[in-house]
Formats: sequence, structure tokens, C-alpha cells
Amino acid sequence: MITGRFFAAGADRRIAITIFILLAIAFIVPLLNLAVSPTSAFYVPSYVVALTGKYLCYALLALALDLVWGYCGILSLGHGAFFALGGYAMGMYLMRQIGSRGVYGNPLLPDFMVFLNYKELPWFWYGFDHFWFAAIMVLAVPGLLAFVFGWFAFRSRVTGVYLSIITQAMTYALLLAFFRNDMGFGGNNGLTDFKDILGFNVQADATRSGLFAASAITLALAVFVTWAIVGSKYGKLLMAVRDAESRTRFLGWRAENVKLFAFTVSAVMAGIAGALYVPQVGIINPGEFEPSNSIEVVVWAAVGGRGTIVGPIIGALVVNAGKSWFTGVLPEFWL
Repeated sequence: MITGRFFAAGADRRIAITIFILLAIAFIVPLLNLAVSPTSAFYVPSYVVALTGKYLCYALLALALDLVWGYCGILSLGHGAFFALGGYAMGMYLMRQIGSRGVYGNPLLPDFMVFLNYKELPWFWYGFDHFWFAAIMVLAVPGLLAFVFGWFAFRSRVTGVYLSIITQAMTYALLLAFFRNDMGFGGNNGLTDFKDILGFNVQADATRSGLFAASAITLALAVFVTWAIVGSKYGKLLMAVRDAESRTRFLGWRAENVKLFAFTVSAVMAGIAGALYVPQVGIINPGEFEPSNSIEVVVWAAVGGRGTIVGPIIGALVVNAGKSWFTGVLPEFWL
């Protein structure tokens, strides 16, 4: 059993320690933010909670890439697209929660649609006033795109740098599409001015702490799921495809199916990261589709060490914390 293997003496201690730390901070950080006096040395400011929550979302995105790059040898330069799609799905739900509290006071249409003279809500916005529907779309949209893209790419046996290039082309195409005002996603301004999530004010300290806890718990769960996949027989097959795809095919395995499953699961993880990211930063726009963002995810995984599960998480946290620190210390050099 997976759980038995996890708690066995020979289980990877790094994974267990990582999960324990994530679950611990999911409880401790909100407690130090909400229950401790601001004058106390143990108080965690709200801006630190929000900033660290964003870093945890980046760590989840880096972990998603590690599953396909570190263990299957697929260097994707388009994972930022899956992250952004999950973010847009959550952003659409948050926009529908504004109702008549928008600038134009229209209870049916978001402000950008009123400004662009939309007469009715586009059909693809239907259902996003319900959280459960948005949650399904967070999983389904990135997963479906990855499945369709992977189906054609892997069955055409596109590999190596050629696959990396077309994943980057995919995210650039989405960037151009989402910049268009007539697409119905807010154009270059994107979606912003969020008010509530599940009835709670997104600006409230308690809500921000809750989102932080959700990000930490989700990352811990993703670490466990990734570890379970990698440690299974399927994980051994993933690494066989990575190290010797031709030999794996010769032995009778369908390498394209192996890669397709990993690519789809990875995209879903990236979409979840985007969905957790948006309510914490308060905006989602086409800039998240920038190819440079996807390349940066590769940097996080490389810095931490790909194919290690824990490494990309550390890489994402260290690189982004470093960017924030250096930007504050050396503001003339914007990072």
C-alpha cells in the first residue's frame, strides 16, 4: 500500500519532512497572523502571509513541471499557460461574485463588459457564479488542453527541443488570443477588482490566511501525490521513457501514453496553482501567458534540482524570495 510505504522505515525522509513542514506552516502562520498582537515579536504581518502564499503557488507550479521534466524528460516551456488558464477560471468566478458592487453597478455583467458595450454575458461565462463549477473548470480546462496537445505531439513522436518549441508556441498563441478585447476575458487589463471568495472578503486578513493555508495544504498533497506516482511501477516506466524511450518502445510499452498521462496530470497541478494564486494577488491578465514566465519555472526547477520533488519547491521559494529581497535592497535594478 502507498500509505504503508510512506510511513515505512525506508520511506524518503525528505518527502515526509517536507509534507510535515508544509502542514505545520499551514496552521502556524495563520495563527501568528490572526491570534498574535501586532506588537509581538512573533507576529507575522499580513503582507508576508500574502507574499509567502504566492511563493507557495509558484512552488506548486515548479513541482508540476518537475513531474514531466525531471521524471519523464519532457522540457515544457508552456506550463505558464496551464497556470494562467487555472487562474482565469478562478478569476471568472471571482468576477461573478462582484455583482452590482462594480464601478458600473451592473449585476449581470463585469465592469469590462459594460465598458466594451457587451449586451449579454457570453455563453462560456455561464456557471462561473458557482464555486463548484469554477473548481471543475480549474481542473478540466488545463487538463483538456494538455491532453489534446499531448495526444497529437506525442503520437507524432515530437521530442526534445522541437517539443519545447511548440509548447512555447502554444503559450504565445494563447497570450495573443487573451490580449484581444473581443475574446471576453478582459483583454490586456485582464480580470481584477475582486471582492469575495465563498462569501469572504478577499482583502480580509482571515481570508488571506485561509488562502495561505489552502496553498500550503495543497502543495503538501501535491508532494505526496507526486511521490506516490514516482515511487510506483508507473514512475519507473516514466523514468524508463526519460532515459531510453526507444528501448522502452522496443519492449512493448506505449511511450506516448505514458507521457500523455504525466503531461495531463502536470497541467492539472499547474492549473490548481494558478487558481490559488489569483485571489492572493488580486489580478489575472494575459501577461501570465508570457513565454518568459514558463522559462522562469524551468529556472526554479533547475536551481533546486529536477527529478527530486523537493528541489523544485526549494528552488521556487529561494529564487522568488531572492527577487523580492534584491528588488527592495536595489530598487534601481528591477528584477
